[in-house]
Amino acid sequence: MPPSSLLLAAPRGFCAGVDRAVLIVEKALEAYGAPVYVRHEIVHNKHVVESLRRKGAVFVEDENEVPEGEVVVFSAHGSPPEAFHNSKRLGHTLIDATCPLVTKVHHEARRYARDGRDIVLIGHEGHQEVVGTMGQAPRSMNLVETPDDVDTLDLPEDADVAYITQTTLSMDETSAVVDRLRQRFPMLQNPKKDDICYATQNRQDAVKQLAERCDLILVVGSQTSSNSKRLVEVSKDRSVPAYLVDEAAEIDPAWLEGVETVGLTSGASAPEVLVEEVIDWFRARGTTEVDTVMVIDEDVEFAMPSNLARKLQSSDPRSS
Repeated sequence: MPPSSLLLAAPRGFCAGVDRAVLIVEKALEAYGAPVYVRHEIVHNKHVVESLRRKGAVFVEDENEVPEGEVVVFSAHGSPPEAFHNSKRLGHTLIDATCPLVTKVHHEARRYARDGRDIVLIGHEGHQEVVGTMGQAPRSMNLVETPDDVDTLDLPEDADVAYITQTTLSMDETSAVVDRLRQRFPMLQNPKKDDICYATQNRQDAVKQLAERCDLILVVGSQTSSNSKRLVEVSKDRSVPAYLVDEAAEIDPAWLEGVETVGLTSGASAPEVLVEEVIDWFRARGTTEVDTVMVIDEDVEFAMPSNLARKLQSSDPRSS
């Protein structure tokens, strides 16, 4: 028997930063024509990347791979300053799609460094956002991921320490690390406002509510997406089985044996069309009840980069 009901998390899927980044690439292609180069995957979802590639986007890992004078978009995750300097040196038309919430953390890092503070960044080593943030003040930056990492920091107890965090972590993930930092550095300076992305926290809160009502949770997202994988962990932390799938075709019917209610959500870089395909997959197998569990209504929007907005306006015949 198929599951009798499917509960949809709300909010889910694209956050404002991802929505903006994808739109930036699409509008850059519209304004400048193909190819438009993109430094790193614009967001961590293979379907989004492939869709943009078909439209004329060319993805590279390093700005030095982009020919001189071409258009290059920097990804939503943020990049180190030297990447911007290299791109300008090569005469690129540079469009910055960094999420404004990540940019805020970059500003904090540079301000702390100017003030002479040692900076502790809470984040996952190697993640693109962490690479970009570390590059803002490399001489002042120390990366930690766990409370135990705090104990290995080569800093004196009376050091003037400030902390910042990778935006795609949750307060649940960072609280224990912050507590250990406060124990070791009593004068610890925290950001004026939490660095945690509102969308990350909202999606995790939604999964917590689904876990109270579901026998199993499916998360639509790519293996390269840190926030998508964390949604799976949030469910498992509450003893509810969960699986990460890129698309409906990856669902294993064996997962559903004895399952009455399935929860469905998606990571912040997963397009809604993939969620709709999963809903259709269940309906085609006899699931009749599809309901939404609303946690919070998101209405955040971010503006286009000013140089791209000007280009679009100048190319619009209605603007003349």
